Amino acid sequence: MKRRPEDLVVFLGPSLPADEARKLAPCRVLPPARQGDVWRALSLRPRAIALVDGVFEAQPSVWHHELLAAMEAGVAIFGGASMGALRAAELSAHGMVGVGRIFEGYRDGELVDDSEVALLHADAEHGYRPLTVPLVNVRHVVAQARAARVLNQRQARAVVMAAEGLFYQDRTWRRILESVRPTWPAATRGDWEGWFSRGVEDLKRQDAIACIRAAAAFASSPLPVQLPRGASRPPPSSLVRRRRLADDVSVLDGRAVPSAQVVAALQRAPDSVELAEAGLRRALLAGWARSLGLVPTAEEVKAAEAEWWRHHRVKPSERQAFLGACGLDGPGLRRLCEERALERLVLSHAQRLLPDGPSWEEALASEARLQGRWVEVVRGARRAGRTRAR
Repeated sequence: MKRRPEDLVVFLGPSLPADEARKLAPCRVLPPARQGDVWRALSLRPRAIALVDGVFEAQPSVWHHELLAAMEAGVAIFGGASMGALRAAELSAHGMVGVGRIFEGYRDGELVDDSEVALLHADAEHGYRPLTVPLVNVRHVVAQARAARVLNQRQARAVVMAAEGLFYQDRTWRRILESVRPTWPAATRGDWEGWFSRGVEDLKRQDAIACIRAAAAFASSPLPVQLPRGASRPPPSSLVRRRRLADDVSVLDGRAVPSAQVVAALQRAPDSVELAEAGLRRALLAGWARSLGLVPTAEEVKAAEAEWWRHHRVKPSERQAFLGACGLDGPGLRRLCEERALERLVLSHAQRLLPDGPSWEEALASEARLQGRWVEVVRGARRAGRTRAR
């Protein structure tokens, strides 16, 4: 099976240049993830996502709910190095795959503060080049200096404390060493200069490479995404549903259209009220059914889904593209079809669910009268009677 670059989506910024990521594996490199980006990336239909870098502070960070939604949609999510390591440590129990020593540090409680991986970097035009050094890299370099006998334990600790005392946007090696180097003996200063000038390891870079390689190996394999046993999740809350509706995109002929733009156009449509009321009725009935303990069987949901495909006359080979144009994925369609099945359960039990509830015939008559269909049938019946009388 031919692989597309979009099979592997990589969110990347200061941890590794995009060109180096593309040399590791065919992939689509996107900027550091912000809230909503993973939802939008699902429109590319990736097999795997490597989350390395993400925004924070000035912009909303990538949300746990969108990573969970991606896994539910059958996309493998790998995280490492930076924001990816943080999210992987938080979501590894839900199936996100953590990669690298920084992830392990968060997972094992050795690292506890998000700011360990924070750094200041240049903008996209300059390739997100790092301008400061993250604390996690300082700890790594100092540990190596200890192993190389360049620093003793007290001196190493002083370097880390000096780095901890600086705001991440000010944390450069020059600023760190300014406060500790004057306290070192001349021999230590010489050893440090000689050792440091040969180059030190960038732990975030190493973990970013490992994360991309792990995700690429999965993307090129036929393996399905394996979620943890018993990892059943409740349906998304109204907050998450509304956020996704505002953030994600529909895709038609390879071009993305923001869902918010589609909703705005629908709101201007002449039948927008009827559409919204139909959706609300279905949601209300489905919610009522759940409160009554009604649960549709897998066959009933499957039947509702099959009916949806028949109604839209979409060939199996075109279904993925049609879902993309609808702004849906497989789990999203199943949730709608489950609601449809619940709606039908309520309707089929109307006589029992409502005290002295309506029969099928009563419901047919009342709706026909409301829509004016009743009088049309009466007129038709009268015309037919006159014809027979002649």
